[in-house]
Amino acid sequence: MALATIHSGICGFTTRVQATLADDGRHVDLAITSNCQAVQELAAALTQVDPFQEITYRGAGPKTLAMAPQHLRHTACPVAAGIIKAVEVAAGLALPAEARIELSS
Repeated sequence: MALATIHSGICGFTTRVQATLADDGRHVDLAITSNCQAVQELAAALTQVDPFQEITYRGAGPKTLAMAPQHLRHTACPVAAGIIKAVEVAAGLALPAEARIELSS
């Protein structure tokens, strides 16, 4: 299992992702909670993914990124990337480590 907490930035929204390897060993189940309505809509539609599809742009590409434009309103929203990072860890395809974007002016 992997847990990710995503602080989206100036909007002030926080998303929590729980990614768990499914019983079939080939998929990752997602439980996503957020105080952002757009992310809540994405969460309702994105409950299970194939981790090998999520980590490449080849073929159909990541389901998370395909569904993001249908629900999320800002292309710079880090939630989709955070979901994919949690999927990688849950599937044993990456080690858990903090990912960060620091902005300043």
